[in-house]
Amino acid sequence: MGKTNLLDAIFYLSFCKSHTHTPDSRIIRKGEELCVLQGTYDYNGKEEDIFCAIRCNQRKQFKRNKKEYERLSEHIGLLPLVMVSPADSDLIRGGSDERRRFIDMIISQHDKQYLNSLIQYNKAVMQRNALLRERRNDASLYDVFEMQMGLYGLQIYEKRKVFVDSLIPVFNEYHHLICSSEEEVGLSYDSQLPDHDFMKLLRETRAKDQLLGYSSAGIHKDDMEMTLDGQLMRRIGSQGQTKTYLIALKLAQFSYMSSIGITKPILLLDDIFDKLDAERVEKIIGLVSGDRFGQIFITDTNRKYLDRILEAIGQDYSLFKVEQGDVCLMENKTG
Repeated sequence: MGKTNLLDAIFYLSFCKSHTHTPDSRIIRKGEELCVLQGTYDYNGKEEDIFCAIRCNQRKQFKRNKKEYERLSEHIGLLPLVMVSPADSDLIRGGSDERRRFIDMIISQHDKQYLNSLIQYNKAVMQRNALLRERRNDASLYDVFEMQMGLYGLQIYEKRKVFVDSLIPVFNEYHHLICSSEEEVGLSYDSQLPDHDFMKLLRETRAKDQLLGYSSAGIHKDDMEMTLDGQLMRRIGSQGQTKTYLIALKLAQFSYMSSIGITKPILLLDDIFDKLDAERVEKIIGLVSGDRFGQIFITDTNRKYLDRILEAIGQDYSLFKVEQGDVCLMENKTG
């Protein structure tokens, strides 16, 4: 009906892109020249107006209080946000790039130096890959790009490692609260860097990489290993176990971001109760009803769950119905 699109619009205003990786060209309605997104935020007592215009075959435009950003990266982190959705299953079922993106998105929201290092590292990888595809043998050029990969790669690795290590205990706590079984979950950061001299490794792989046409070593190959009872989650996890794992991970993300940021993240919960038993649903309702959370957007096709959440929270809320893309206010409780 479009309820996920509504949450994706809120996500877009925080990250300058779609949560579902939808290309901008497909966001614009067929036959139209542009798409506009606009949100007004109460940001620590001050109003912030965010405007985005997406035009066909043109650079997207982002403005904060009518002032346009020179670079979209300047906006990342202003409006911290955590989204839980069915698409999160890609974190477990998908490739390592999904899990790196998850880590990078979280750290980049509060650490501009990390975001800059990530941009510079990816640029150096692209430049090295271009040399590899052209079968260039200019050692000095390789040295330049590999030096940049080594410098920025080490910075990225160290911050990723600290982040994952800090996330583990909170993640375990949330998983235990949601799931009362004896399941043991694990989370670890897997990288080549602790076992190799990165610069030496890049030099040693040049010949092989020329045949491959891309850089086979580096932090762009790192992964986050997710396990259940000592085995890879993606191999043995049921739908319910997978969803419980992901919800605990995202709530841990929220807790982490709340502890280091100047404002609580917005929490988006899209169809989170699907494929969960009644006991786990009750646990999640109890968690999100607590005062540790700020503004929450929840979508569900089951009105029963929504009513129980609203009753448990006991705070102001607005209830909307989304039908064929139209959003209509049904109830509004204030004071």
